[in-house]
Amino acid sequence: MTMTPRYLTPLLLFLAMEQASAGGLLRLATSTTTASSGLLTILLPAFEEATGYTTEFRGVGSGSALRLGREGQVDALLVHAPEAETRFIADGHGVARIPVMHNDFVIVGPPNDPAGVSGMTDVAAALLRIHGHGALFLSRGDDSGTHQKELALWQAAGMDPYAMPWYRELGMGIKKLLHTASMQHAYTLVDRGSWLAMRNELQLRLLVEGDPLLHNPYHVIAVNPQRHPQVNGTAAQRFIDWLCSPTTQQLIAGFRKHGQVMFIPDCLPDADIPSSTVGTVTADVRP
Repeated sequence: MTMTPRYLTPLLLFLAMEQASAGGLLRLATSTTTASSGLLTILLPAFEEATGYTTEFRGVGSGSALRLGREGQVDALLVHAPEAETRFIADGHGVARIPVMHNDFVIVGPPNDPAGVSGMTDVAAALLRIHGHGALFLSRGDDSGTHQKELALWQAAGMDPYAMPWYRELGMGIKKLLHTASMQHAYTLVDRGSWLAMRNELQLRLLVEGDPLLHNPYHVIAVNPQRHPQVNGTAAQRFIDWLCSPTTQQLIAGFRKHGQVMFIPDCLPDADIPSSTVGTVTADVRP
């Protein structure tokens, strides 16, 4: 596969030449949302077929994925926790961070919506209304990208949820969280891709969407082989090049559930995405 010059940094070029014989295994850590949405079941087999690499992936949440990168246990990351990613790069654990795609977060809750937030587009106001009604809100509580975004939204609303008896941290992935929220008639935050993939299994409604604060960007990061000699820089660069190729970006653009786009590609701003299928995800927002 020809490397794309736009994404090949001089450092990675040097390391790729040094590690040309490192083998054909890519160790990847990802957010659970890329797995729960079904996207990885499309991307990883296509990557293996196109490049001859095999993949070993861990869907563990962005916070845990970044910890695996800091320990040099993986070669590349596909995550959605921007502030934590920036610290990861600043601390020297990563040598490339490339925007791949984005979607948005939404608030879902009981069909009868006891807090009355249905149709709201101001997420801070919606959270304040949930608080005012003492309605149960469930949090992942696992340092994932979704959990980090949720805490930032509470901060934007000027609230500390930990002091509230109606707020519960579960310490679980998005699938278990959504099923628990469905059973307990609770509100929660979820990325749109996971919601679309699972909504038919749940007694929940999409209630709040469309606020720019709900923007959800995903980046691919190459772990630094100079910091972690066991890391396969060649495999990481190959994965970055493949993710940002026109073929893969169109593959991402074409991945839909219930007629809606799950993720909007960011490597190729002009990817063909019919506007009628995008829902409320804003296609022209860039990280």
